[in-house]
Amino acid sequence: MNLDKIKQLRDQTGAGINDCKKCLEESGNNFDKAIELLRKKGVEVANKKNSRETGEGAIGYYVHSNGKIATLVKVKCETDFVARNSEFQELIKDLAMHITAMSPLYKSENDVPEQVKNKEKEIEAEKLKAQGKPAEIIDKILQGKLRKFYEQVCLLNQPFVKDDKKSVDDLIKEKIQKLGENIEVAEFVRMEL
Repeated sequence: MNLDKIKQLRDQTGAGINDCKKCLEESGNNFDKAIELLRKKGVEVANKKNSRETGEGAIGYYVHSNGKIATLVKVKCETDFVARNSEFQELIKDLAMHITAMSPLYKSENDVPEQVKNKEKEIEAEKLKAQGKPAEIIDKILQGKLRKFYEQVCLLNQPFVKDDKKSVDDLIKEKIQKLGENIEVAEFVRMEL
């Protein structure tokens, strides 16, 4: 086993040495496949940790250079040790900046009121009917349209402003894997003049 590859994989992903070694072995020493395996493993780890209590955390902020837009975000974790960690602090700053730039209205799709969801479905259904789409296809198309709507208005569904290949939820799951604790956005407030 090539120690340089393990070190490079660890440096790039922040995963543990044993995890890097196992994923390199499983992937037949293919670096890209090992990263993919680590990401999948990270989602599993994050999902297991989601139920753990988050009693610590920190509040972060971002004020745009024009001084007319600002965000406060409260991000929770399990211990004060992680709350003081530089990676956790960087995550909070990134989240505050993202919220300032992308203006999410809700934290997740669970927070979107039913009447807002229904209104969005109604608007999109009318558009599809006007385009002459058959009724049996409209429901399938509506699900895709609703998913796109969530990507616009829900923080966790939005593509991350610094790397649009991953969602904000993916970013948080990566940090959960790296820091070994449950992390959640508790609340946020965006203000604009």
